[in-house]
Amino acid sequence: MNIFSFEILDIAGKSFDWETVKGKKIMVVNVASKCGLTPQYVELEELFQKYQNQGFTILGFPANNFGAQEPGTNDEIASFCEANYGVSFQMMSKISVLGADQHPLYKWLTEETNESVSWNFQKFLVDENGDVMESIPPNVLPNDEAILNWIETKR
Repeated sequence: MNIFSFEILDIAGKSFDWETVKGKKIMVVNVASKCGLTPQYVELEELFQKYQNQGFTILGFPANNFGAQEPGTNDEIASFCEANYGVSFQMMSKISVLGADQHPLYKWLTEETNESVSWNFQKFLVDENGDVMESIPPNVLPNDEAILNWIETKR
């Protein structure tokens, strides 16, 4: 089993085509619009712009699991991200990242890393084969040196 085994929907509610990211390193991040960490969208977008043509991408998953900090609909979230942060990386449909209704993808990510999702903007690094490599805590910025080294390391 790998990340490509899961059915996920993009922010428009359409089935996401994993073929568009196969062979790339992927950062999976749960996001929220009303969180103290929301400004990380700036670094996420900068990271995406810098590395999108070098075999790297980001999948953002809005989630309302922490302090009701993502109350919006998919349309509201998409508008917020574009208007406030110019987000151009792939945003997905809003899901639950923990609890009884945890999305199967996040169940797998947390089981594979033995790390539960502790807050908004937790990052999971997935290699080119779709295998999760590690979990990065929410307070670690997307442009942290360890993340940059992982992106830049060629296999």
